Amino acid sequence: MLPQLDSAQSRTLVWAGLAVVLSSFGGSVLILGLPAVAADFRASVPAVSNLGSLLALGALGAFPLATLADHLGRRRLIAVGVAGFSIANLASAFAPSITALAVFRLVAVCFEALVGTVATALIVEEAPPTHRGLALSVLAILGGGGLLVAIVAYPIIAPHWRWLFLAASVGIIAAPFIWVRLPEGRAWARAHVTGSAVRLILSRPWRFRVGVLAGTTVLTALVLEPAGLLYTLFASSTLRLSPTAISVVIFFAGVAALISYLGGGYLSDRYGRRVPGAALTAAYTAFAGLGFVTGAVGFVASNLLWSALASAATPVMGAWSGELYPTRARATAEAVGAVAGAIGGIAGLQLVGYLTPRLGLGQGIALLSVAALGGAALLLLLPETRGRPLPD
Repeated sequence: MLPQLDSAQSRTLVWAGLAVVLSSFGGSVLILGLPAVAADFRASVPAVSNLGSLLALGALGAFPLATLADHLGRRRLIAVGVAGFSIANLASAFAPSITALAVFRLVAVCFEALVGTVATALIVEEAPPTHRGLALSVLAILGGGGLLVAIVAYPIIAPHWRWLFLAASVGIIAAPFIWVRLPEGRAWARAHVTGSAVRLILSRPWRFRVGVLAGTTVLTALVLEPAGLLYTLFASSTLRLSPTAISVVIFFAGVAALISYLGGGYLSDRYGRRVPGAALTAAYTAFAGLGFVTGAVGFVASNLLWSALASAATPVMGAWSGELYPTRARATAEAVGAVAGAIGGIAGLQLVGYLTPRLGLGQGIALLSVAALGGAALLLLLPETRGRPLPD
């Protein structure tokens, strides 16, 4: 049965969801258009890996902004984030070089990471306690909707990737409406935030929880960042798939993701966070690597499974991480995860850049997926939180 939402909860889901849709749309353009971007700027795999490493640094910029969300509230920072990445998207549409594009995307990633972490914290805080997993699955579906728009649009306009960045600047118009219409989080307003959020998460028991989740994120990002960024480049250059064929694969992966988001939310609310979170994390990191060493058929099958399992894990991990952190520092703690992802992503991309001339692109990514499995095992060190009150 679907939960009954009050007016404030409904408006929170709508406007925070819009922010996530816009973030997902703009954030997916570079991945879909990467073969065309590489061709336009004559960039090699190591150069593209360096581009991805630079983009991952954007999460570092999101960290101080996320700490402001614990002091100033969720609404303002979400609206500022939407305006920030939309302006960067507009600039990306007119980038004269790959260096300029990298700088613009670095700014965009910073604000996209801010919106993702703060929106997740807000939904965890405002959702009915017994349906936090379902609420986050809806938020994830909305994010998938932004990706779907890009997937459908790009084959029509390929190879003109700049047009999609231009369209992704529509958030400049949406940001003022989000500022006005998105309700402020009631849980945050009741928390009486005082002192440093960073100091709080470095105290017991929060520092252990933050450390374990950060360790998991670093290890999984070793494979997920290069696999996600270089997905289309590998499909086009190694497997010789056309932009239309790649978009078809991504479309069906998106269909699997939409179903799995709801399945993961139900699974999380019914059976808890700990065991499903660890099992799903292990499974999707394994398939993320397998797709790059099993030929075209294996690539398609593994990516469908990767998409489905990772999507099922999204509401599980989102609800779990939110429940593990105190409200007074929840956005800051979520941002630590984004920073950890940046560190793991940079390491993964640099390792792939090093391994590709020696082993090949696919083999390099597959090798990293073995190390990433350790991240799933770390999750078993954390407590179960389903149904428990949010810590203040």
